[in-house]
Amino acid sequence: MNASIAPPTARPAADQAPQLRTLLLTDLCDSTALVERIGDVAAAALFREHDRLVLALQQQWHGRLIDRSDGLLLLFERPIDGLGFALDYTRGLRDLGAAHQVELKARSGLHVGEVLTWRNSEEAVRVGAKPLEVEGLAKPMAGRLMATARPGQILLSAVAEPLAHRSARELGERGLGLLWKSYGRWRFKGVPEAQEIFEVGEPGIAPLRAPPATPKAWRDIPLWRRPAALAAEVAVLAVLGLGLWWATRPQPAIAFANRDWVVVADLRNLTGNHAYDDAVETVLRIALEQSRHVNVVADARVDETLQGMGLDPAKATLDRNVASEIAVRDGVRAVLLPTVADVGGQLKVTLEVVDPATQATVFTETATGRGPEAMVNAVGEASDALRQRLGEALASVQASSAPLDRATTANLDALRAYGLGQAAYATQDLDAAEQHFRQALALDPGFAMARIGLSRIAYTRTDVPAALSELSLALRDTSRLTDRERLYAKAQLAQLRLDRDALEQWQALSKLYPDFHVAAFNTANLLRFANRYRPMRDYARQATARQAVTRPAAWHYLGIADAALGDAATARRDFDAARKAGFPPVFIEPALLEAAQRHPDKALALLPPTNRLPPPMALEHRMARMTIAADAGRWPEAKRVADELAASTREPRQAFEWAARAAVLAVRQHDASPTRLRADAEALLNQAAVALPQTVGRTRESVAAAALYAGYVAAGWGDEAAVRRAVDATRPVVAQSPFNVLANFVALTQARLALQQGDAARARQLLQPHQSEDALLLTRYWQARADGRPTAAPAPASAATRLRAYGEWAAERPPVLEALLPLSGRK
Repeated sequence: MNASIAPPTARPAADQAPQLRTLLLTDLCDSTALVERIGDVAAAALFREHDRLVLALQQQWHGRLIDRSDGLLLLFERPIDGLGFALDYTRGLRDLGAAHQVELKARSGLHVGEVLTWRNSEEAVRVGAKPLEVEGLAKPMAGRLMATARPGQILLSAVAEPLAHRSARELGERGLGLLWKSYGRWRFKGVPEAQEIFEVGEPGIAPLRAPPATPKAWRDIPLWRRPAALAAEVAVLAVLGLGLWWATRPQPAIAFANRDWVVVADLRNLTGNHAYDDAVETVLRIALEQSRHVNVVADARVDETLQGMGLDPAKATLDRNVASEIAVRDGVRAVLLPTVADVGGQLKVTLEVVDPATQATVFTETATGRGPEAMVNAVGEASDALRQRLGEALASVQASSAPLDRATTANLDALRAYGLGQAAYATQDLDAAEQHFRQALALDPGFAMARIGLSRIAYTRTDVPAALSELSLALRDTSRLTDRERLYAKAQLAQLRLDRDALEQWQALSKLYPDFHVAAFNTANLLRFANRYRPMRDYARQATARQAVTRPAAWHYLGIADAALGDAATARRDFDAARKAGFPPVFIEPALLEAAQRHPDKALALLPPTNRLPPPMALEHRMARMTIAADAGRWPEAKRVADELAASTREPRQAFEWAARAAVLAVRQHDASPTRLRADAEALLNQAAVALPQTVGRTRESVAAAALYAGYVAAGWGDEAAVRRAVDATRPVVAQSPFNVLANFVALTQARLALQQGDAARARQLLQPHQSEDALLLTRYWQARADGRPTAAPAPASAATRLRAYGEWAAERPPVLEALLPLSGRK
């Protein structure tokens, strides 16, 4: 069509506001020569794969493709999304080229700026116009960066680099390994001001070399650095250099960035009053932990590093030298040396920031007050000033700094007792920790953080009612808690009660404080109960960060997620990493991994003798032995353990006692008489119905799962009344549960009954809402039955399916055997 008669495009309105967007421009290098070299047919196949790669990355990183030819123009809401696309595109091109035995590289330019966007009319699009137009100075700037880059290089503007760098942790472990380089200020043809440019890339993939100067882009070299001027300057500098350096030598500096870490050294107490020893450090940690800019390495992580240095944590002194070595080993940016002294009758608190690489003092902050009662506020004042010196915005400091004398306590002895309780809890000396926390509360009954300490002790002892009581008391007056501790207490309370929003509370806390790894770990824990293994893996990986106190347990949880997702090799490496990090080798999941791969002897060998374990853990180990034996066809052994479990759990109370009763019923389906089986199912259902109103949290969900399993078994012989009782008894729990697992179990129970009654359509209707990846494995089996597909077992013998079956091990789910053994093999 003649261009002169094409319909006009829609232009932006004059008053349309520009929008701040991230622009990524790429150019596929030497694409024309590539087509000539490999031919049209091969090139067409290659570019089809290239287009699929672009589409997948565009969806993954939420990009909007504006234009394409040999290159791409994309818009993103966030710089980190644009960077993620560019990194994956660079790597994807490398892999795609290797598969076709050609070299594929692209130049990339990333910039953040204001752009105008508008849609062309439908008539214009039909004759070849783009659906969406983008204009603005940001577009040529991204183009200049792209054109300047070397093949395979990603260049960023000075606007995009800090925004992307700050969010690099969102890229996971790869983000921590990225290299960032500045190439100084450059002049671009047509751009009036010089621009600083940066490169980011992965070692071994990115060039990581300064781009070459061209007629359109060149380094902005100051006049005094040009060759003609340098010769004259050298003589002057040689004469004045030493004196000038001595007169103007800079103070040491430290490149502290957002969310960097500090090691807090031991207090230097120059007052002679030992009551300050633990109190000052306790208040300082609480003050700094309110920040989302500065992170404090936990005592447990410091002790682990001390052990790696061959030192006894109980005897080692964290002075400048030792604390600096810890920081260097753990990749920590700064060391903080606190000092308290009595100067002329006033208490002086000093915080000294040290560069661990050189052990030089970078700066100090001080605050004073009169008398011991002023210590808390003096520490708060000094820590607020320190946070600003380390780069945190004043508004952020003011917004997150609760008055410490109220959020903690003004009582020096109570603070010291609380600090001692924290130290005792870190070593799992629960009796001593409880004594110290109660002493703190005796001195200040409103000391809410001591209440939280008592709740953690009660939870560790599996005394959920006591833990709930202490948390409820701590939250009576939320002004007595810092913001982070208040959110933590609320999330912990929701988790113990398993409120509907428990998972959302932990996710929100983890996003608000990304380096509060306890929040990430607890999010992973709840996602496990929700059968959501992919996001569980992401949060568990976040909690394995180098400085995380959760690192050992998080590696273990990462192994659980990887196993449930079918990656046995990675799961085994995760469990090994957990053990090397100090996680105790008494948990059953490594054994379940071996059982899933049909190595029963190896699995059983990984389970320690139960007489060495606490009662709840010993019970779970016996369940694991019974399940593994039954899965391996060792029915006499499985039946013997089942009888032992049945005898020891006649009056179940804890979560795994209810799970054990259900697992025993799963074994007895194999060879028990119909009369015995019906009696056992009815007894379990009766007990669960009575217990449900009296239980909370995880135990409540376990009781509901046991009741539903009794109904599920009864559905096998068409007992409609038992199924109705199980569903009615558990309905309030299912409605309140934060997870979809119990609702899924209800559907399975009712679908089994429907099929027993010959109503396949009803069964399909019941199962239809439970088709996601998070659905219970049993759903696949009953869906196949409802669809009329022949199958001998709920769980086909594929490796991935067996891994998923064992991955679903939990007290709140159907027994693992139900998804492993063929129903046709049961008598």
